[in-house]
Amino acid sequence: MEKFVRLTGTAAPLMRANIDTDAIIPSRETQSVARTGYGEKLFANWRYTPGTRVEIPEFVLNQPPYRNAEILLCGANFGCGSSREAAAWALLQFGIRCVIAESFGGIFRNNAVRNGLLPVALPGDAIVAIAAEIEKNGGSRITVDLERCIVEVPGGRALPFEVNGLDRAMLLEGLDEIELTLKQKPAIEAFLTRDRSERPWVHLRR
Repeated sequence: MEKFVRLTGTAAPLMRANIDTDAIIPSRETQSVARTGYGEKLFANWRYTPGTRVEIPEFVLNQPPYRNAEILLCGANFGCGSSREAAAWALLQFGIRCVIAESFGGIFRNNAVRNGLLPVALPGDAIVAIAAEIEKNGGSRITVDLERCIVEVPGGRALPFEVNGLDRAMLLEGLDEIELTLKQKPAIEAFLTRDRSERPWVHLRR
């Protein structure tokens, strides 16, 4: 997956709570076994006239300031609902690298991190304030810095956020859990060599 270190990009305000995975990527859009082609399907029920790919102009991601958004601002409980990993794929393939919300569905959050999408939890009032500033300025850019764990918003404020150590390491290095473990391969092999010498009976094949 692609590393996430620091991102400066346009943030799109989609200030709804409880955006579930079926809204992010409707089930009818997940019939392919391929992991590509999901970007145009993102929020399909909200972006398009039913049964078509004709855009609904009022939807935020169809509007000129936000068509190339890389950051999404949302309400609480983003990514609730089913466990479909395609929700993370759709966001990433549209171009979204970071979702800022008050809270996240647990399975979605794990899927996001393991695909290189950064979920940032901030207080709801802070997100509302960022969205208001962005809308006032017609699409301001903000910065999400994972090394320092801060969001830099218009006006120069820096808002801290927390990411657990394993998730942060995976995103910063662009590696999953197995790949992170394999970075310790020399130490693992050294331990096995020493252990075979000290406890040979453990390694006997039956």
